[in-house]
Parts: sequence; C-alpha cells; structure tokens
Amino acid sequence: MIEPLFFKRPAGITVQGIAQLTGAKPGTGARLDHVITDIASLDRAGPHDLVFLDSNKHADALASTRAGACLTTERFSTQAPTHVNVLCTERPYDGFVTVARELYPDALRPSSLFDSEGVAPGAIVHPAAQIEDEVTLDPGAVIGPRAAIGACSIIGANAVIGAGVQIGRNCSIGAGVSLMHALIGDNVIIHPGCRIGQDGFRFQPSGRTHAKVPQIGRVIIQDNVEIGAGTTVDRGATADTVIGEGTKIDNLVQIGHNVTVGRNCIIVAQCGLSGSVVLGDNVVLGGQVGIADHLTIGEGAMIGAKSGVASHVPPGEIWLGSPAWPRHEFVRATAMLRRQFGQRAKAGTGDG
Repeated sequence: MIEPLFFKRPAGITVQGIAQLTGAKPGTGARLDHVITDIASLDRAGPHDLVFLDSNKHADALASTRAGACLTTERFSTQAPTHVNVLCTERPYDGFVTVARELYPDALRPSSLFDSEGVAPGAIVHPAAQIEDEVTLDPGAVIGPRAAIGACSIIGANAVIGAGVQIGRNCSIGAGVSLMHALIGDNVIIHPGCRIGQDGFRFQPSGRTHAKVPQIGRVIIQDNVEIGAGTTVDRGATADTVIGEGTKIDNLVQIGHNVTVGRNCIIVAQCGLSGSVVLGDNVVLGGQVGIADHLTIGEGAMIGAKSGVASHVPPGEIWLGSPAWPRHEFVRATAMLRRQFGQRAKAGTGDG
C-alpha cells in the first residue's frame, strides 16, 4: 500500500531562500541552490529535508544525518557532515517553524473534509442566516436562524451553529462542533468535537432536589484564539464567559461559566476551570490543572501540571502541587519530606 499523504507536497525552497526567510547565515561551502522540499527529524531526514539542532540532547544524531540542510547554532555548526548545508541562527527551532509554515500552509488550520467550496449538498442553512462570500459549509452542517458567518470561514461536517451565533472571518469550525449563545472573532480555530455555549453547571439545593439556575450569559471568543478537540466552554450565568485574544487552548479542557481568560494564555490538556475564575494575560496552565471557583490567576503566572489551585495566585509567580504552593515553598517542603522519609527508611533498615 502506498503511504497516504494528507497534505499537498511542497513545491520546495532553496537553501538561499531559507536563509532569506529566517535570517540564518549560510555556513562555509553551503550550496545555496540546493532545493529543500520537506522537514524531518535528524534521524529520518533525506537529502532534500530540512532539520534543526539547538541542544546537546540530539547532537550525536547530527554526525550521521542524511539531511540536505540544518538550522543550528554556531556552537554545533562544525559537527555537521560535509553534505549538509548548514544555516546558523541563534534560534534554530524558530527558523525551522518558519520554514515549516512556508512549506505546509494547509496544515495551519483545518480544511474542508469534503474538499469542497461553498455550500455542499446536505448542509442546512436557515433562511434568516447571513453567510458572507467564500464561506464553505461541509455536508451535514446546520446553520440556525439569525446566525452570521464571515467571509472565508469553514464550517465542518455535522457542525451545528445555533440561533444568533456570530462567527467572524477566516475561521475554521471543525467537524461535529456545536456553537450556541456565542460570538466568535476573526481567525479563530475550533477543532472537532468542541462544545461551546451550553449551560454552565449551576444548581441550587432545594430540599431533596436541585433547582436548575438559568444560565443567560454568552461565550465571547476573541480574535486569533485556537481551541483543541473535545474542549467545552460553558456560557455565562449572568455575565459572559470570555476567551481573550490570541489564547491557545489544548484538547479536553473544561471552562466553566463566567470564566474570563486573558490574552495570549496557554491552557494545556485536561485542565478544569471552575465558574468565575479569572486568568490574567499570558498565564500558562500545565496539563490537568484544576482551579477552584472565583479565583484569580495573575498576569504572567504559571501553574505546574496536575496542580490543584485553591487560592489566588499573584502575577508572575510559579505555583506547583496539590494544593498548589509558590514554587520555592513547594520545593523546600518536598526536600524536607524526602529527608524525613529517607531518615525513617534508614532507621527501619537498621532495626531489621
């Protein structure tokens, strides 16, 4: 069986073109007319592949690579075989990403799964919906009344866009997404299976029952946000749930009602943000972080993976653990516990 290729084969770029694109300096003897048509790791690369090296971790692999070109620092440039065209730069991976984006522009956002343009057979558009030019609707997409979709956006197969939802221009809404009670900015990517705008989880105990509290807010997703597959974002209860401009959210994240996420935040997979949490700008949450309701994580703060946050976090601090502590306190307490258990283990061994 021929190996399937899911993205168009790149036309290629010369070593000189890579140098111009990235600002890297060609090494002595570099063949500037050599054409690069793909990217690869050091151990899998061939004569027309671009690789990078920026640390000692993979330095040994450079000596045996068959790559056509390598972005690396001055430190490692002399270790490359003579057949490799070396391009020196202070930030090799940044240059590698720049070239990868140039070679594979189609991989930067989801495309139509039906490989179509316009409204595909089987898409259902309410007469009161507003669809701008060059919008793609895949089969099974449902566009509700008074919904509006901006130019050059893509709505994937079986996605459901609810009544009154507004989607900006150049957006990609993945297969099976449901969007309701939401306002979406420009250049937003929402990957398959996301649930955006459903009611938040709020019930008022009433005797032996739990009375549902109406959730009448919205979800507002600002420009250039990307949301990973399977993530859920609840609409606000009385206020709005807001995802700030440029924020990137991984797969399987739960964002509760009335949450405000600042600009350019990073939220890694399986995080859970309880109702009314506030994240400042440029906050980073590691995988599986849980944050209790009504807490504020200050601007630029970082929370380590699997941490459970039960109090406010000041701006710029790094917190770890469950319950989460400031990093210096967590490290000191961990060291003390290790010493204590180490001493007990030795004492126990001596008794035996």
